[in-house]
Amino acid sequence: MNLNKKVALYTLGCKLNFSETSSIARMFQEEGFARVEFNEEPDVYVINTCSVTENADKKCKQLVKKALKINPDAFVAIIGCYAQLKPNEIALIPGVDMVLGASEKFKIVEHFQNLEKKETATVIASKIKEVNEFIPSYSKGDRTRSFLKIQDGCDYFCTFCTIPLARGKSRNHSVEETVNVAKEVAKTAAKEVILTGVNIGDFGQGNKENFFELIQELDKIDGIERYRISSIEPNLLTNEIIEFVAKSNKFMPHFHIPLQSGSNKILKAMRRKYEKELYVERLTNIKALMPHACIGVDVIIGFPGETEEDFLETYNFLNELDVSYLHVFTYSERPNTTAIKMEGVVPKQERSKRSKMLHILSDKKKRFFYNQHLGKTYNVLFEAEQHDDFLNGFTDNYIKVKVPYTAELENQIKTINLADIDLDGIVRVKMEQPVSH
Repeated sequence: MNLNKKVALYTLGCKLNFSETSSIARMFQEEGFARVEFNEEPDVYVINTCSVTENADKKCKQLVKKALKINPDAFVAIIGCYAQLKPNEIALIPGVDMVLGASEKFKIVEHFQNLEKKETATVIASKIKEVNEFIPSYSKGDRTRSFLKIQDGCDYFCTFCTIPLARGKSRNHSVEETVNVAKEVAKTAAKEVILTGVNIGDFGQGNKENFFELIQELDKIDGIERYRISSIEPNLLTNEIIEFVAKSNKFMPHFHIPLQSGSNKILKAMRRKYEKELYVERLTNIKALMPHACIGVDVIIGFPGETEEDFLETYNFLNELDVSYLHVFTYSERPNTTAIKMEGVVPKQERSKRSKMLHILSDKKKRFFYNQHLGKTYNVLFEAEQHDDFLNGFTDNYIKVKVPYTAELENQIKTINLADIDLDGIVRVKMEQPVSH
């Protein structure tokens, strides 16, 4: 037991990483570690890394430096996608004591023989082809919501992406096992569960189960009031899933669907598994059944070979789509990807210009979406923490609202009327009657 030892964990990247960090934190607590904040002089730092963007790699180095300023004697362990992709590179960062790969991170406590600083970092990382075990996890601590990991890995190998190299093949537990983990989440205070993974629509890969069957079973669990489906590929978002969400009281009318490009030429070069016509078909079906649904879009600009005409095709395509917001990613060269060898490199200045154009378009889309719902009544789940003098929350269709802070509203679902939009693009509300459950 380590009754007097303190651990701080820091997460870079996606919601999946957050769910895994939370589960790893519970492993430390079971061994007697006290979980503390980054600046509370912990004995152990665990940094869970991302490697989707170049900045994530740099951020890892900055965090190690910051950690050692707070406690020069702290034991520093690096886990996550960057740790799987570049373990030996990370081992050379001054102050790093241990680097654990995709499988080994879930046995992190077992790898701790002692917590003394090392002259050279210990690296334990299996080859990604050998990583085939699925480790379920969920985030705990945020009273409002929990990220539930239902799937890991990806078999798609898009030309811009390193995730299959960092997380391995697509894998998951059975529907029954996943439901059992969700029942554990139902015992916590969280009222909303976000289903996360690398490619969640691929759930059931290798057996006869599928994502549609999973969400039908999750819908039956008592104690979870809301579900959100995180990012799901358009080719895997079937019409039966859309129809089910439209009828469900628990699954929110909110979809995040990666597009990446509005040019079929670029989609083919990216090795995506659909064309833009399929994307339009999915959105049309969602809006026909759920006109109020929120739809978010991932888009990558500056991919090799993306001409000005290709970009404008994407811009005009998005401009005409009935979507609510964009997540804009500027293409960055990643080692060990097919795209890095492609011709037609877009100058970084041009990438920046295109990114700004789409960020402005996203702001317009979001404001238009919010304006469409002003004066209407929705159920809002309020956060469990105060922001300045306000409490934030989200409607079922993911409109962000705020009210003057009242402790009684924390982690509660209330019926509200959307009043107007403030300067920050957040909706102010009028309170109605409490929602009865």
